[in-house]
Amino acid sequence: MAEKDAYVAYVGTYTNGTSKGIHIYDVDVEEGLLYLRKVVPVNNSSYITRSKNRKFLYSIADEGVRAFQIMPDGDLRAINQVDINGMRGCHMSVDEEGKYLFVAGYHDGKVTVVHTHKDGELGSLMDGVFHKGIGAVNERSFRPHVCCVRVTPDNKFLCAVDNGIDQIVLYKINHTYNRLDQVDILRMGREAGPRSIHFSRNGKFAYVLCEITNVVRVYSYSVVNGYPVFELIQEVSTLSDERDPHDAASALRISYDGNYLFCSTSGDDSVACYMIDQEKGFLDRLFSLPTGGRYPKDIAVFPDQKHLAVVNNGEGTITTFGIDYEKRNLVMKGKPQTLDTPNAMVFQKIEKAPDHFRHITEQEAEDEAQAIVRNTEPVCL
Repeated sequence: MAEKDAYVAYVGTYTNGTSKGIHIYDVDVEEGLLYLRKVVPVNNSSYITRSKNRKFLYSIADEGVRAFQIMPDGDLRAINQVDINGMRGCHMSVDEEGKYLFVAGYHDGKVTVVHTHKDGELGSLMDGVFHKGIGAVNERSFRPHVCCVRVTPDNKFLCAVDNGIDQIVLYKINHTYNRLDQVDILRMGREAGPRSIHFSRNGKFAYVLCEITNVVRVYSYSVVNGYPVFELIQEVSTLSDERDPHDAASALRISYDGNYLFCSTSGDDSVACYMIDQEKGFLDRLFSLPTGGRYPKDIAVFPDQKHLAVVNNGEGTITTFGIDYEKRNLVMKGKPQTLDTPNAMVFQKIEKAPDHFRHITEQEAEDEAQAIVRNTEPVCL
């Protein structure tokens, strides 16, 4: 990363409290610090993701999904929003060609496919699939809860992680008819509670975070006779100490260079770091340390890979740390950023850094956002 590179961070929040939407922070990459710039109003922006060309940002909203153009300075310009004909989603991803936006429905167990245009505008719904079945007979997993949707690196299949029925449902992406065709199921085991899946940078391995058993499962990935093949090769704990009934693995990220995997666990309120064996895919844990806040819902690796941000949903903070890989340690950087119910975080490179970091208070940002809400109407399809 060149010294002149500038970045912002987008943080999606729930808005049933004081938060009003997506928080935009200027990023001091060298020091690992965040400076609140403004808040863009979105009703319950529980997850955000970018287009593959990094020109557009998509956000979950009560109304469905909202699309924004990312401006040269990192500001967001509203494009449009679409209804997904279902309950509010919890996760999104895009395909490699920029044709589809996939939305995971935790509450209704649905996978929705939305057409995305080259100008970032969201189009029509292409497909919608409801999962069926039951998991363990308990309060949390007695019916489908799709909590993550991610395309395989070859852009051939969609992995729909279902926390409720302990499965990852595998779909072939039918580009001819713009639909999903189920081809297989990857079973996680009773009460595993799979939460998310990520692929190694070389596309040879998949890492599955299991919320209830608090483990990362490592799979080799290949395509055989036109079908996806996942083979379990390792399983490692996410915890810093002995398991507690309140522990729940919550977020997983892979560093930009693909050499490290990070995951967070609520209850334990820790973040763990593993070195990735590039040839075999195996994980070697370097450390598991406190996050400085309750319920670390998301984590994000700074662009320099020397710092880490932890989104503490239960605490209402974002804590940032310097990473010492050799000493296997984290060092907190500055005071925690305070905001109500943060949920997801993304770093974005911008064309020009501000002359100085504008550091406004949370209340000032929320007041500005409220003024925008009063004076504008969303663009809907």
